[in-house]
Amino acid sequence: MATVTKENIGLLHEKLTVTLEKKDYLPSFEKALKDYSKKANIPGFRKGMVPAGLIKKMYGPSLFTDEVLRTVDRELIGHLQNNKVDIFAQPLPLDADFSTMDVNNPGDYTFHFEIGLKPEFDLPSFTTAPITRYVVDVTDEMIDNEVSRLQNRYGNMLDKEAVDSEENVVNVVFTELDENGQPKEDGIVKDNSLLVKYFKGDARASLMGKKAEDSIEFVLADAFEEKELEFILSDLGLEKGDTNRRFKLQITKVGLLEKKELNAEFFNQLYPGGEVVTEQDFRNKIKEEIQNYWNSQARNQIHDQIYHLLLDHTTINFPESFLKKWIKTQGENEENSATKTDEQVDQEFPGFLKQLTWTLISEKIVFENELQVDPDEIRQFARQQLLGYMGGMGAGADQQPWMDSYVEKMMQDRKYVEDSYNRLQTQKIFEWAETQVNPKDQSISADDFTKMVENHHH
Repeated sequence: MATVTKENIGLLHEKLTVTLEKKDYLPSFEKALKDYSKKANIPGFRKGMVPAGLIKKMYGPSLFTDEVLRTVDRELIGHLQNNKVDIFAQPLPLDADFSTMDVNNPGDYTFHFEIGLKPEFDLPSFTTAPITRYVVDVTDEMIDNEVSRLQNRYGNMLDKEAVDSEENVVNVVFTELDENGQPKEDGIVKDNSLLVKYFKGDARASLMGKKAEDSIEFVLADAFEEKELEFILSDLGLEKGDTNRRFKLQITKVGLLEKKELNAEFFNQLYPGGEVVTEQDFRNKIKEEIQNYWNSQARNQIHDQIYHLLLDHTTINFPESFLKKWIKTQGENEENSATKTDEQVDQEFPGFLKQLTWTLISEKIVFENELQVDPDEIRQFARQQLLGYMGGMGAGADQQPWMDSYVEKMMQDRKYVEDSYNRLQTQKIFEWAETQVNPKDQSISADDFTKMVENHHH
């Protein structure tokens, strides 16, 4: 009868020994040999009439080895399941020697495996954790800027003969120049539409009086204020270090944006239903929307703090020697037969351990709080994604038959389903954790909040 014994060889690190007697595997091997003889196609013999001795000679060794290993695997997995042993990855074989297996002389065999045990651990206290809820101050300037942006967005463009104000809009073509002032071979050529006030100093002054087909030349860093320069670099596909590139700017059209008037018609266009009637109603609505936006950003910051609370203050012991050995053997595959070096393993291990820590924490929270994601939630997630990609598409769009077809098609994509499941489950983890903490409110300006996020970005 097969036996499985264990021996502790380190922290959460055990050696399992599986011992087989020949009666554990021999009946299955003989049956496999008999079944194979019925299916074998060998020249000179009718199918199913090949002598058993010939089958054993030709295929016996491989079938014998397969059946022994299959029996070992069955006993090993049965032991782990029956004893509820929670392990990392899979058991690693120790010094397996298949040369002792002899189909003509079946005997008892012993196999050794290493396993790494998953540790038990406690989560840090949520109720006493120093969590901050940042409350961004919505200023009159922020409201003014948003009102102005909406007036511009829904305003009318008037044609102008020439540039005569920093409020003019110019349609332009950027053409990159070489050191001789000629269009650069394979250089950047890009259309854009800009407000004259985006330019600074001499560049702005040189635009005054210019008409369609006129042009100016400049170095990017000399032509734009810092904030606008960042936008221009991004639009041209350039990096921060490319500010000294020289361009020719050819005007193709001059216009002036006539702002939308602040009246009931405009308010109803943006907020149908009559709830916004006066300019003060409009400003109050804008303030509410801005505040909601920053509140959502502040909520993301709470999630970030929870992440660090869990990751930095949860003590978990790991079977490090086993895990390093497991990482090392991951190089053994069909594409790369070489194992990783000890140096490579040591380099990868801190990041691997951090990810593994988060995985164990997530699994614990999900299991203890039954935070499951069902297929209908993934379907709804797919619907919302599509609506987001298509700009909303109007009321009732998510009830269209083609939407159902699209969603079901996405549900057949295994990778999409797995990615969506992980995203939704992670979202549930943070939503649950958010109910466990007691954050303290702290006022902060939008600029300071943005800088804080940029300095601590994941």
